[in-house]
Amino acid sequence: MATGVSAGCLATGCASVSAPAAAPLTSAFIPRQARPSRPAQGQWVASTCQGCTQWCAIQILVQDGRATRVRGNPLSKTNHGYVCPRGHLIPQQMYDPDRIKVPMKRTNPVKGRGIDPKFVPISWDEALDTLAEKMMALRKSGETHKLVYMRGRYSPTSTELLYGTLPKVFGTGNYFSHSAICAEAEKMGPGLTQGFFGYRDYDLEKTNCLVCWGTDPLASNRMVPNTMNRFPDIVKRGTVIAVDPRLSNVAAKAHEWLPISPGTDGALAGAIAHVLLTEGLWNREFVGDFKDGKNLFVAGQIVDEAAFAEKESYGLVKWWNLELRNQTPAWGEQVSLIPAAQIQRVARAMGKAAPRVVVWMGPGVAMSPRGTYAAMAVYALNGLLGSIDVEGGVWQSPSGPPLAPFPKADAYVDEIAKAGSKGKKLDGRGAKDMPAMMNAKPGSGVVTNNVANGMLKDPGAVKVFISTWSNFAFSATGAQRWEKALAAVPFFVHMVPSASEMTQFADIVLPSTFNSAEGWSIVTNMGNGHAYASIQQGAIKRLWDVKQEETEVMWLLAEKLKAKGFANLFDYYAKEFKDPETGKAPTTALEFSEIAAKMTSAPIWAAKEPLKGDAPILGWADFKKKGMFSGPRYTLKKGWGGKFATETKKFEFYSETLKKGLAEHAKKYETSIDDILGVSGYVARGELAFVPHYEPVKRHGSVQDFPLTFIDYKSRLNREGRSANVPWYQEFKKVDPGDVSWSDVVKMNPKDGAKLGLKSGDTVTITSMAGTISCQLKLWEGVRPGTVAKCYGQGHWAYGRVAAQDFGKATPRGGNNNEILVDDYDRLSGATARNGGFTGVRIQKA
Repeated sequence: MATGVSAGCLATGCASVSAPAAAPLTSAFIPRQARPSRPAQGQWVASTCQGCTQWCAIQILVQDGRATRVRGNPLSKTNHGYVCPRGHLIPQQMYDPDRIKVPMKRTNPVKGRGIDPKFVPISWDEALDTLAEKMMALRKSGETHKLVYMRGRYSPTSTELLYGTLPKVFGTGNYFSHSAICAEAEKMGPGLTQGFFGYRDYDLEKTNCLVCWGTDPLASNRMVPNTMNRFPDIVKRGTVIAVDPRLSNVAAKAHEWLPISPGTDGALAGAIAHVLLTEGLWNREFVGDFKDGKNLFVAGQIVDEAAFAEKESYGLVKWWNLELRNQTPAWGEQVSLIPAAQIQRVARAMGKAAPRVVVWMGPGVAMSPRGTYAAMAVYALNGLLGSIDVEGGVWQSPSGPPLAPFPKADAYVDEIAKAGSKGKKLDGRGAKDMPAMMNAKPGSGVVTNNVANGMLKDPGAVKVFISTWSNFAFSATGAQRWEKALAAVPFFVHMVPSASEMTQFADIVLPSTFNSAEGWSIVTNMGNGHAYASIQQGAIKRLWDVKQEETEVMWLLAEKLKAKGFANLFDYYAKEFKDPETGKAPTTALEFSEIAAKMTSAPIWAAKEPLKGDAPILGWADFKKKGMFSGPRYTLKKGWGGKFATETKKFEFYSETLKKGLAEHAKKYETSIDDILGVSGYVARGELAFVPHYEPVKRHGSVQDFPLTFIDYKSRLNREGRSANVPWYQEFKKVDPGDVSWSDVVKMNPKDGAKLGLKSGDTVTITSMAGTISCQLKLWEGVRPGTVAKCYGQGHWAYGRVAAQDFGKATPRGGNNNEILVDDYDRLSGATARNGGFTGVRIQKA
């Protein structure tokens, strides 16, 4: 490097810097002469990070047309002007020399891992003409439903021009989002108790007890910059509790670390609830109290429902009688392996701090084969503690700045499209054994990972497959299934910034913009009590022939389809979209892209009446400069007073909402709710199915054959898997507790290592019922005995020269967790199981 500093020194802060010859010798005892600070030369351009689903508003320093630095937008009330490590990776990702630079087509018809596709460059004209021809063949044969579209990361607004419009106007019901491999199951907790099927916000500024359960918000999940900003004050004034089998970043700094036996979260939650009730620590303002003031919650004893007067909640006594009365701390210790004394101590700390308590539940709780009930059990603690919609507690989505919906496309949907949109979906949602009850409506949730199974069961179901910003052949459990399914697809188009494992199966590869700095969109989200809208814009000069997949590519594809006799899609774009400032219709792909962003955000920058929240935005130019607009502060007690979106309009410890949904699904199949639960893999029967409860771990692999339990977790550097090909990712990998730079390690407790005769540095194989991978072993006390932990992200065999050990030979750097994680689901939500100790493994020296 020009400064003489090695990459290792940048990571560790070592002093091996080759100074200019004329520089005086210095040491730690001789202060260096301070140099005058120099302000960065260039322009800070507003945009939005796309490294996780927080969508932080950012600014990119542009110098001579190139992005050189990233920081949080100083106007942001959510990230406070900061970004987490993922944001700082944007320039390296954008200028990755292995990015796809031009469209390409496959010349080798044989598909498979390690098989050279023999891609050759082609023009955009040829690429989209070929795709349009394949699509038109489906319309002519009456098979529009055999067009499948799947999206990975997307923008919340402009995605509708692809995900919402293309399938509808062309005529297919087979379009699927990635969300069910991400975090859908955790939404079932708040959804089936308070009627909010969404990501929660948290009042960390005033929280006195933070319980991070199956999540590490200092590293991943959502709102990382806000958590990093608020966390030190919470540690000083209150109590931080981490429930995680692994010593996460939060656990390393917590007052209490509970290294739970994976998958037993429902049992631990039940034991904590038992203590809160028997010791009278529930929040009476929210939950209510016994009519005579005497606490009748006594271990093992049934309570008369009529003796308790509830306020904002419903069914507490039912929950006690059906589930909690025998779940003492001693019982909780037997199941969760957390000492009874610690369970009691933690419950008392939570009760003492109530209602300024946040039980922050993450995917580690819910993404297991029976995760819906674990999510309900953990989230219900917020209800017991009265922390719902109060200061220092757990909030729903705040009201945000208004956005304009895109024009309806109904008039452009012909009879062929209407017919093609009907029929069963490839993901199996709504099947008897796959209720997929997002929003408590059977069949309403996506089952992303099951699409591969649908393709394998019916090889003729897909003739044209389009996917954007995705890599399901790497990022979905049972990844090998995706390789088989993709290899059999007659025509596959992949639109991505960087080639990946999934790209190796494509027939046409289209280079997408890196949207944080090269594309147009409007992003909406919330955090720290404010909903906000932020912009993504073309901040830099594009180095390569890339196009924004949701707008530019759709415009150009629509042009091609029109030239071949199907004008509906193009007419919708060209006739319904007008520049809010000039009234002009778009004439080019780039104009369409910017006009779409202007249209949806016009209520902010061209507001007819003053908006609540930030100072007014004075026109489109001002919005591009400021980059964001935040709405007013969250309204407390939003759901109190009978305004929860549940069947009872109250916080439901006995979920009438779930009961209604299950009854509807059972009626469809002319059977009982118990039968539905049975075929879907749940243990509960009868009334127990409607309360939060512990479902025993469903484990793949006997303890005799697979004695260790495997834990998958996420890196703070992963950018959802899109950063492994940049040097900073590999060099700074050690910021994840227990991990090693430029390597891939599985962490094992030293006690287990001694039993198996293994030591740190050994190359080992990890084998499950799904497959075998290889990586390095590290003995580490940060994982409980009987379990092994491995960070998701390494194991790429086709993501570039840095990500792979040997890209040319398809040799991975380490192993991909998803090749050993078994393909299974939480069937009430449709979410992929990847946590909760459901995969048993054995580890041997290679």
